[in-house]
Amino acid sequence: MKGVVAKLKAIAFGQFLSLLITGTAFASSLLVREGIDAPTLQSFINYFALAVGYGSYLLFKKHSWQGHWGLYLSLAIIEVEATYFPVRAYQYTSITSVMLLDCWAIPCVLLLTAVILHTRYFAGHYVGVVVCVLGLCLVLLSDVHAEDHAGGSNALLGDLMVLIGATLYAIANTYEEFLVKRHRKAEILASLGFFAAIVSICQAFILERRQIETIHWNARAILPFLMYSVCQLAYSSLFLILLQTNGSAMFNLSLLSSDMYAVAIRSLVYHEAVDWLYFVAFGTVAVGIVIYSSSGEPPTEPDGHVIADQIPYERVGTSSTEPPWSESELTPTNFAYTPEETEVHEGKESSVAIELTDLSR
Repeated sequence: MKGVVAKLKAIAFGQFLSLLITGTAFASSLLVREGIDAPTLQSFINYFALAVGYGSYLLFKKHSWQGHWGLYLSLAIIEVEATYFPVRAYQYTSITSVMLLDCWAIPCVLLLTAVILHTRYFAGHYVGVVVCVLGLCLVLLSDVHAEDHAGGSNALLGDLMVLIGATLYAIANTYEEFLVKRHRKAEILASLGFFAAIVSICQAFILERRQIETIHWNARAILPFLMYSVCQLAYSSLFLILLQTNGSAMFNLSLLSSDMYAVAIRSLVYHEAVDWLYFVAFGTVAVGIVIYSSSGEPPTEPDGHVIADQIPYERVGTSSTEPPWSESELTPTNFAYTPEETEVHEGKESSVAIELTDLSR
């Protein structure tokens, strides 16, 4: 019963993160409707908040940094670009192509975690992935069926950006899953925020300076920025928990439903038609997440190997997760001799010593 409750909690937590991602997408769409095109600036606000918040916490607790700064810098670069490319792709390709981001990230994550973290996936995991991807394909079919052909100016370039962003996103997730099993979550978030804020502000100055100068900072511009920052900050603070407990594959599968939530917002807020296939797709993704979550996952050490004390011991006629002996049975005190046994034992030692002396001569 406890296992079922834990799995349901993981699913619910994943869907909460999915709603946060949907909130960031909604805020970004509001900014686009206002003619604001500064995705790196949006990221900078979030990373700056992470650095200040979690950096202050670590300084207050007087915790020393455990990880090397180079690890966090490389993660920051990957994270910033993984966010930048998909948002930029909207300028060139259609929304249906950008939605393929989640589909491509999932097999990338499974491959990376299997190769780098030595994660072993069962048949149920792969079935869950296939079902979820099928559900997302139904969303794409729903867009086509509804004649939502919002093609961009250079679809090939946009699709390439989507694939690059999805690959970087998968690498970042796997990287973070590796780090969260070795270092404090607060340290990871503070370091990521610090280095990513530097990378973001430099990139924004180089690529988005002109767009930023033209922004009219009224309520219609400030509120979406704040909404994006709050949702992204909450997401960044919480997603490591799901990575640590359920892994990056389950994390990415849960976020698949954000595409369906986005379609719901399109219908309720923007009053755009939603095809009936959307509802079929939502149910399909939900089934896929349940299948994946119910398949279980073997315990792993931070380096990815199966925990040694949970490998079954095998003897003739026995097989269990506990050794067939205890530590107390192996201590020297349990090998004490009686007085008679001691006399016999000392006699044997003397005879062996005499024989060895004769051989040495």
